[in-house]
Amino acid sequence: MEKGSNTIRGAVIIEGHVQGLSNVRSLGEAGIPVIVVDRNNCIARYSRYCKRFFRSPDFDTDDFALFLADLGVKEGLQGWLLLPSNDHAVHTLSRNRERLGGIYKLLTPGPEIINRIYDKKNLLDLATTLDIQIPPTRYFKRPVEAVSSELRYPVITRGRFGLSFYKSMKAKALLAYNAAELGAQLSLIEEMHDTASSLTQSVIPFTGSNRTVSFTAFCIDGVVKCHWTGQKLREHPWRFGTATFAESIESDECREISARLLRGLNYTGVCEIEFIRDPEDGCYKLIEMNARTWLWVGLAKACGVNYALIAYRFVNGLEINFPDSYIAGVRWINWLTDSWFSFKAMLAGKMRLREYLRSLKGKRVRAVYSAADPLPSVAFIFMSFYIARKRG
Repeated sequence: MEKGSNTIRGAVIIEGHVQGLSNVRSLGEAGIPVIVVDRNNCIARYSRYCKRFFRSPDFDTDDFALFLADLGVKEGLQGWLLLPSNDHAVHTLSRNRERLGGIYKLLTPGPEIINRIYDKKNLLDLATTLDIQIPPTRYFKRPVEAVSSELRYPVITRGRFGLSFYKSMKAKALLAYNAAELGAQLSLIEEMHDTASSLTQSVIPFTGSNRTVSFTAFCIDGVVKCHWTGQKLREHPWRFGTATFAESIESDECREISARLLRGLNYTGVCEIEFIRDPEDGCYKLIEMNARTWLWVGLAKACGVNYALIAYRFVNGLEINFPDSYIAGVRWINWLTDSWFSFKAMLAGKMRLREYLRSLKGKRVRAVYSAADPLPSVAFIFMSFYIARKRG
């Protein structure tokens, strides 16, 4: 690809893990040129649809924005879409919209909206004003406050700003079964992170069927133009982690709740909103929202909702045929991670072999492998230990 020679404006995919690979394929299959940017080696760079790969500074620094600005000028990427798959990148794009908007097309909202989403306290406060239910929640400023908390145990403590908590604590969340255990965890958070930058919530009881549900949508000015919903069937860590096996479903209740939240945010772009049904009252409780595509976005595409292509056509003012339905009952599997963590779950007595084998019946979509684009799956196998170390 010669510099400045592109007649078709393309897209820069930021972070080339599984969801980045899906976005690369979604656009590349449509004849749209794609560049991948990541801090590390990644599987998306090996896709046949990836024209160039560039290694970048950390996503959470303004050096990353400077890197993108320089890259756009040097490589002739004026008018290309920046499509992030990482929360730190979302924050950096948001606060540097003015700088980057003179070169690229951005779909990422500005800080006034992003700060209402990624500070979980702001999001949960907004949900409460909109009569959207949330789990019982406390915000401790000091560890000693946990002694007098009225939360129902067990409780889960996580960061108000998720990725920064993960970088400090090397865990997405901490589970406590009593006040003493919670107090010790908050003391550890105070030492390694910041207690005031965390939140503690009562864990919604798990019945075996109330899985984490992800409502996803493309919105314009708070109006849902198309949507898709899925649920995590297996995840790592167990119950509170990233999907390794998921399924396309329908949920009118999550759609109605999400539509209220998105109107309240006046949101434009792609998003994912997570819920869990509380068996005690039968209501869905809001967990979090992501202003980007998510790990298993490839399942939405397989079901008829191609978010990456919709985003590209939207920022370029092209005609969009928003799908008004999608296929339910299709399953997505990341074979490498799902096999390993399912094996560990069986050893721990959390799952039976018969249950695992039964789950594999029916139509499935592979997270990485594609006969038309095989190299990323080969790279994924060779890079698996490297990815596990980098991503925990």
